[in-house]
Parts: sequence; structure tokens; C-alpha cells
Amino acid sequence: MKKITEICCIGAGYVGGPTMSVIANRCPEINVTVVDINQDRIDDWNHVNLENLPIYEPGLREIVAQSRGKNLFFSTEIDKAIDKAQMIFISVNTPTKTYGKGKGQAADLKYIELCARNIARVAKDDKIVIEKSTLPVRTAQAIKNILQNTGNQVKFEILSNPEFLAEGTAINDLLNADRVLIGGDDTPSGQEAKDALSSVYERWLPKEKILQTNVWSSELSKLVANAFLAQRVSSINSISALCEKTDANIQEVARAIGFDSRIGPKFLKSSVGFGGSCFQKDILNLVYIARNYGLHEVADYWEQVILMNDYQKRRFADNIVTTLYNTVSGKKLVFYGWAFKKDTNDTRESAAIYVADALLEEKAEILVYDPKVSEKRIYADLDYLNTREPEENRRLLKVVKKPYEASKDAHAIVILTEWDEFKGYDWQGIFDNMLKPAFVFDGRRLLDTIKMNTIGFKYYKIGQS
Repeated sequence: MKKITEICCIGAGYVGGPTMSVIANRCPEINVTVVDINQDRIDDWNHVNLENLPIYEPGLREIVAQSRGKNLFFSTEIDKAIDKAQMIFISVNTPTKTYGKGKGQAADLKYIELCARNIARVAKDDKIVIEKSTLPVRTAQAIKNILQNTGNQVKFEILSNPEFLAEGTAINDLLNADRVLIGGDDTPSGQEAKDALSSVYERWLPKEKILQTNVWSSELSKLVANAFLAQRVSSINSISALCEKTDANIQEVARAIGFDSRIGPKFLKSSVGFGGSCFQKDILNLVYIARNYGLHEVADYWEQVILMNDYQKRRFADNIVTTLYNTVSGKKLVFYGWAFKKDTNDTRESAAIYVADALLEEKAEILVYDPKVSEKRIYADLDYLNTREPEENRRLLKVVKKPYEASKDAHAIVILTEWDEFKGYDWQGIFDNMLKPAFVFDGRRLLDTIKMNTIGFKYYKIGQS
């Protein structure tokens, strides 16, 4: 088996950056180069102040500090890195298509194809090419077709190595992975490539946690894993709506069913809805693939997970309007949280975006505080929806850095991210600042009901009446 000494990763985002940082940290004899066409992103990865890393992830800063400049490098010199590498990870964005065939469901693979063509153009010796991005089943075949028809006699082995990271715990998920999945051909050269990648992970993980499959099973397993997790969230959120009508408490229901060893307690926490870069995109991809193969009942089944998630966000926004006497026009609402979950600055598909959009349509005036998300990112998220002109978004919604001051003369506080700091706030002081009656809409079930009611809030916690 060929010893790996040079790795290149194309894509310095939420997957590529942390994954390569951990590989470099645990494999000091391997040079790892992360490349990206985005100069600003690479500059942030190389910034002397580690607080400026483009991704906020607990533990990432310390990992980068130990390896950067030694065997971990960030660069825009993509061709140079490809040429040197024996193993190339493709970790670029695969967004849902916004145009043409499969619009709104299929994955847009244009960046994957560009990577494959770039590798084919540059490579002068044999390479192991690894899909790290989440991809539809049989994408590896398309990559293989491009690479094997270059006419330059270079041999490529294509592997699928999907990530199973949860943002906010990504470093721990990498260091203590439940499993690593490696899919590839069952040929002698394919097996050698799988073993080569396995040997990298074996530097810090037990070999029994590294699963080898064919490439198609690996690609599909990633989509299915995210679909099952999202399904659990939508399932418990559907019951939260029923709890609010029947005086049941969703936390007590979730605890009761979670004690069943066949079900377990994970992903049974009701909220305003799931977000992030993977769940919705991967389920829509699964729906599209199923429909493509004529499996319409399968597609309808998984599409309902998305429909329920959309319903939960819409229901939460509607309840705010209804509770505030059927109008929020001109009323000051303070959002605590914009990231899709705590301990990350990622906002992709965050429930806060869609709740804000619905309330801005009702002419609410919104102030947003999030400890890690930038003002630029918040406005970009709203503008992307194209619901109204950017100028109107900036007139109706303001981003603030002082959560206490924001509450002055507010009609309601809306909690949309479960940041731990919110639990420690002086809620009596916030209550004193607000117009009365003072409302709190807790979309993350973060605060104590008795305490909030005792202070005097009109307190709504999703999943209980």
C-alpha cells in the first residue's frame, strides 16, 4: 500500500477546513493543503489572530494553532496543491439547484464537475480522489468518466467518504467518530485506495469503526442518515403542535418515548424547526432521486419531512402575530439568535430567517442579536429570499450588539437559537425594560416556565400550552 505523505482538499468551508485540520493534527507526517478560490476565506484561515477563523467551532482554533504552518496550509494555489497531492478530497458546495431540471430538489453539481476537470487537467501521476461533499447516488461515476477520459494515462481511484459532522460539535465528532465510511470499487486497486484512506483515519480511530462499502452504498448512506435524523425532528415537532392543543407537555412526551430502547432520546427535542446545510438539501435530493426512478410513494414520504418543518416555522410565526392581538405592524420584536443552532456561526436554512421574513411581511420592526453571526451575513440571508428590496430589509430589521439595550420598549422577545448565554440573562431586567404586557416566544424551549411566569412575562414555550 502506497504511503500517503501529501493530501490536498479543494474547499475550505465547514467540512473541508475542520476535517483537514484534524487530519493534519493527528498525522504530523502528512502535509495537508486546503485550497479555495475565495481569497478572503483563505486569508481568514491564515490570519495571525485565530479569533478571525472563518468558521466558529468549539476546539477548532486550538487544533489549527497546533498544526498551521507546520503541516497544515491554506492556499489559493489550487493547481500546485493538486499536482503535489497523492490524495485529493473534494469538499465544495453542492447547493440545491435554483434553475433548470430538478430546480428546488436536485443537487447542483457544477462545482464538483469543475473540480474533476481541474484535477484531470493538472494531474501528472496517479491520484486517489475522494468525494467529501454530500452527493447524489452515482455521482462518483460522473467524476470517474471525466477523469478517465483525459487521455493523459493517469490512473484515478474514486472514493466516497461522506462526513457525519454536527456543527457545534464537529471537532469532537472528528476525533471520536461513531464511524468513518469509505466507499470504493472492489477491484485490487480500489481496495488499495480504500485501505490507504483507512490508514489515515486509523492514526486516531479504532479500525473497527472504519466501514468499507461499495461507492454507491456510501453515497446513499449519507443521504439516508440525514433523512432519518431530520425525520425524528419533524416527528417530534408534529407532536408539539398536538401538545399545545391538549395540555400535554412535549418535553414529558419526548422523555417518555425516549426511554424506550428501540427509540432512544436523541433528536427528540422540539423546536421551531431544523436548519443547517444538510438536512433539507439531502432530503430534497433523496426525493428527487426517488422520483427520477419512478418511486413516487417513496418521494412523497420523505418530502413530508420537509413540509412538516416548514409548517413548524410558519406556525411559530403565525402564533406570534395572533398572540400580539393579530397585528405586529410597527411593533418592536427582538430576536435572540440567528444561527441555525448554538456553537456555530452557520445560518444556512436557519429557522430565524423564515420567521423574520414572515414577520417582516406583517411590517414588524425586528432587532436581531446573535453572539457569532455577522450583520453582513444576516442581511445576506434575508436578501437571498428576494421577498422585498434590500433597502426595506435594512429599514425594518436592525442588527444589534447589545441584547439588553435592544429590549427597551420591545413588545416581545423571540428566542430562535439555543445559545447558552441566553439562559443566564437578567430576565427581570429585560422585563422591566419592555412594554407591558411583555411577551417571550421561546422557539428553543430554553428557559424555565415557572421563573418566566413569576417575573411577569406572557411566556410561550413551543410544545406546551
